[in-house]
Amino acid sequence: MTTERSGNLLKALGPGILFAGAAIGVSHLVQSTRSGAIYGLTLLPLIILVHLLKLPAMLAGPRYAAATGTSLLEAYRRQGRYTLAIFAVIVTGTAFAILAAISMVTAAIFKAAVLVPVFGVTEAELTWVCVGLLGVGACILAAGGFAWLDRVMKALMVVMLVTTMVAAGAVLPRIDFSISLEWPPGVTGAASMVFIVALIGWMPAPLDITVWNSLWTIARSKRTGTSPTARVCRAEFLIGFGLCLLLACAFAVLGSVVMRQNGVEPSPSPAAFVAQLFSLYESVFGPWITPVIGASALAVMFSTLLTVLDALPRSIVVLVARFGGPERPWDEGATRDLSRTKGYWIAMAAIVLGAMLLVGRFRGSMTGLVDLATTLSFLGTPLLAWFNHRAMTAPEVPVEFWPARLTRAVSLAAVVFFAGFALVFLWTKIV
Repeated sequence: MTTERSGNLLKALGPGILFAGAAIGVSHLVQSTRSGAIYGLTLLPLIILVHLLKLPAMLAGPRYAAATGTSLLEAYRRQGRYTLAIFAVIVTGTAFAILAAISMVTAAIFKAAVLVPVFGVTEAELTWVCVGLLGVGACILAAGGFAWLDRVMKALMVVMLVTTMVAAGAVLPRIDFSISLEWPPGVTGAASMVFIVALIGWMPAPLDITVWNSLWTIARSKRTGTSPTARVCRAEFLIGFGLCLLLACAFAVLGSVVMRQNGVEPSPSPAAFVAQLFSLYESVFGPWITPVIGASALAVMFSTLLTVLDALPRSIVVLVARFGGPERPWDEGATRDLSRTKGYWIAMAAIVLGAMLLVGRFRGSMTGLVDLATTLSFLGTPLLAWFNHRAMTAPEVPVEFWPARLTRAVSLAAVVFFAGFALVFLWTKIV
């Protein structure tokens, strides 16, 4: 297999963009907006810090795969099967909540952007909208390819990115720092801890995504017959990661200026929150922007839904295979055609069923479901960060792919930071 040089960066684009497509969603549209609406700009430094701390662990996915031709699940197997067992527990504990939260947000946006204005349907039960969207997603995945849909989604994601950045830039002169930099009155320390943990959990994405990204990297390399160099792999991933950071900051600014400064509290209701989300853009561009933002937000969320709907059962099938033995370098069977296997669909059916049960339980509180999903993901963050740190300094990784000394130091600091935060959070819940 040939290697790609840095001059061919555009040809290498793939896993980093898939990462952005999966990451840009609930953490940005919901959590970043809520952080600005409740806490103003006081949590903006934390959002930036969490991005920087998670970067080494996030980057481990494509870099390990490019360096060894195997996924991070093989790295975990090499560290000891107990590591695979821990990852299995994390996946089992988070998969249902992850898919449920993404499904509910997507369904709420679909209802507001399509069902109500286009078809006049106002009484649709959100649970059944979720089921319908997941059914459509499963059919698309079963068809084995959706290149045209992927292109449309990416175009609408660009519209979302541009309009969000323009809107955030337009409201910057309206920032009232006496309000935006003031800690919200009446918010207790315990309530702040719960929200901050939920914010960190998916900022910019749960660390489960690093395993998915390693699988995407191998699949892309098999498809193109090339493997990225360490430099290209890092540069390509940073493009997608940088977009995530920019959008997270932009939504926090919009939430602070448009909502907090006007005394608007984020609603737990799915329909009401989506209306508040659209109002962020209407306050800058006017009512005409609502259909554009509705289509763009739906594209962003449906892209995330498709990615997660495929990635969760795919990673579970590969995880089971790793318990049975090692992964061969550039093993096509570990990354492609899994949608033709029975195990893939059994895993998907089980995850969808569990997710729908959660959606039914939280159908009146979208933010409650999001907080549950993000908090569960956060509790596994320090362990996955440690596993990924060990993976990138393992003997099978060529020296040129090893992280720089500063990156390794940040990686270790992230493990300590997230572990400490998790212990404090658990202590406050127990005591």
